[in-house]
Amino acid sequence: MKQIKVALTLAGLTAAALSLTACQGVYSPIAGTTFNETKYGNIATEESAATKEGKACAESWFTAIGQGDASIVAAKANGGITKVSSVDHYVKNIMGIYGQWCTIVKGN
Repeated sequence: MKQIKVALTLAGLTAAALSLTACQGVYSPIAGTTFNETKYGNIATEESAATKEGKACAESWFTAIGQGDASIVAAKANGGITKVSSVDHYVKNIMGIYGQWCTIVKGN
């Protein structure tokens, strides 16, 4: 009986630990399972100093439902940009309940 109790306790602890590993619903270079808000650069070109900025975002809810257009093309259109200087990303995740991924394009 004691062996069964120990096995069930270990199984419960293992299940609890594994259930926390999928809480990051939006990719980020920094892991934060409870809260994550990160901005990071991805691409830079030889284009001169940027005078415009465009942003495009997508959202997810409960890591099950996701929608939006966070593409570079959408960010360029939103900022009226034809020549790209840099592409950055902004990520927010709150316990896998709400996630946001944004592409930020700077250029002219």
